[in-house]
Amino acid sequence: MKITTPLTDNVITGLKAGDRVEITGVLYTARDVAHKRLVQMIKEGEKLPFDLRGQIIYFVGPTPAKPGMPIGSAGPTTSGRMDPYSPYLIEQGLKGMIGKGGRSKEVVDAMAEHKCIYFAAVGGVAALLSKKIKKAEVIAFEDLGTEAVRRLEVEDFPAIVINDIYGGDLYKEGVARYSSPPSSRIL
Repeated sequence: MKITTPLTDNVITGLKAGDRVEITGVLYTARDVAHKRLVQMIKEGEKLPFDLRGQIIYFVGPTPAKPGMPIGSAGPTTSGRMDPYSPYLIEQGLKGMIGKGGRSKEVVDAMAEHKCIYFAAVGGVAALLSKKIKKAEVIAFEDLGTEAVRRLEVEDFPAIVINDIYGGDLYKEGVARYSSPPSSRIL
């Protein structure tokens, strides 16, 4: 399914765990230190470097770009490190997150309440994913180097819905499916 950013509630309600999507539009990058700073800004009433409403944050710290390229390798990082901060950003209107690995109950509950989706990008294909990024620019926290907040323009960026707003969790469903005896699996 092809989707574009910014995400709307209509798009979010149509997505289910296991759906494969191709995202076109703008993604923002942020890892744990950037998330901590964003939440601190929210708590202190400061203006954020970008409007979170409808946006997707990609948990990535890309490598430096080669000459003529907008970005270096850009594979997902483990999402759990963002769990202490994600509910705050979701409450401010964040509609999507891209990373790898499971999320905490607090994050899953915030996603259901505020209509936000968690996508996984496939790890190990960072160079391939970077080819879907057409433009990249640092917009905040330049002192963080590769972990600075970037605005990415992407085209057909591949991702899989892991957590939907209905309680679907592809990671749990996958474990349950393959933990059952082979004769009871539906392939």
